[in-house]
Amino acid sequence: MLRKVSDTLTSSKLYETTPSGFSKQPAFLNSVCKLSTQLTPWLFLHRVKEIENNFQRHRVFTNSPRTIDIDILMWGDMVLESRLLTIPHPRFHERMFVLDPLFEISPTLMHPLLNLTVGEMRQIVQKKEALEIRSSLACLFQQIQIVNADQEVEGLGLN
Repeated sequence: MLRKVSDTLTSSKLYETTPSGFSKQPAFLNSVCKLSTQLTPWLFLHRVKEIENNFQRHRVFTNSPRTIDIDILMWGDMVLESRLLTIPHPRFHERMFVLDPLFEISPTLMHPLLNLTVGEMRQIVQKKEALEIRSSLACLFQQIQIVNADQEVEGLGLN
C-alpha cells in the first residue's frame, strides 16, 4: 500500500474511536504514520486515492463509515490551499482521534500556521473522545516493498 510510494519512518498504535455526529455506526479505527517520499503532495494524494479505491472506499454521507480514509495532515512546514488539497489538514488540530495518535509519535511537531506543537493542540481540545489502543499499524505494511525516499511527510492520518 503506502510502502509502494513511501518509507514508513514510524506509526502510532491503532486507536478505536467512538463516532461523532451520526452515532448509529461502528467505532472508527485511527492511526497516524510519519512517512518519507520522493513524490509531490499532488502525486502522493493521487496514489492515496488509488489505495482508497482499491479498498472500495465509499462515503455515503459526511462522517459515514468507510473501509478506509487516508488524510495528509502535514507535509513538513508546507502551507498549501487548493481545490484538491489543503495542507496542513484544515481540521486535524480539532480532533482528538488525530491528535492522540499523532502525539504518540511526534508530540513536538509544530503546526506551521498555528505555531503550536501537537502536545499544545492536544491540551487545547477540551472534549476527549474515548480511545482504545488496538494494535500497532506497522504490521499492516510488513509485506510491501519499501521505496527509497528523501522527503518527509509528517502526520499522515489513517482513519
